[in-house]
Amino acid sequence: MTMSQEMSMPREGGLIGRYRSLLRMADRLPLSLVQLAGRIAVAHVFWQSAQTKIASWPVTLQLFALEYNLPLIDPAIAAPLATLAEITGAALLFLGLFSRVGALMLLGVVAVIQIFVFPGHWAEHLMWSSVLLLVLARGAGALSLDHLAASYFHRGA
Repeated sequence: MTMSQEMSMPREGGLIGRYRSLLRMADRLPLSLVQLAGRIAVAHVFWQSAQTKIASWPVTLQLFALEYNLPLIDPAIAAPLATLAEITGAALLFLGLFSRVGALMLLGVVAVIQIFVFPGHWAEHLMWSSVLLLVLARGAGALSLDHLAASYFHRGA
């Protein structure tokens, strides 16, 4: 932009100018940073859930048998499967390694929880799902092992 073009443009001042300035700052926020923060936040939730299950395994089995009422699957099978999915999905998300696979696993866990276990907690499940869908759709971002691996293999090809 030339000096004469800048001078002919109306200056934005006041509240609208500040608002637009904030929007321009937000536009410069790297998507990879958003992806990293989301991955870490959701991974933490599921990692903690799995750790709680492992720490009190008899209680976990009892919850799966008496409270969660999952159809078509024995609680003795469902409990270890859910725990394994949470640990694996959380680790993959945190590392950003095969992150889309991890996101898909955790979306499955969220779907089961939403449909069969806690259908009233839809807002929380929607929040987790939105981050998982971002990772599924766009990947883990530049701050991930997925990105590092893609760079390495692309360079070698």
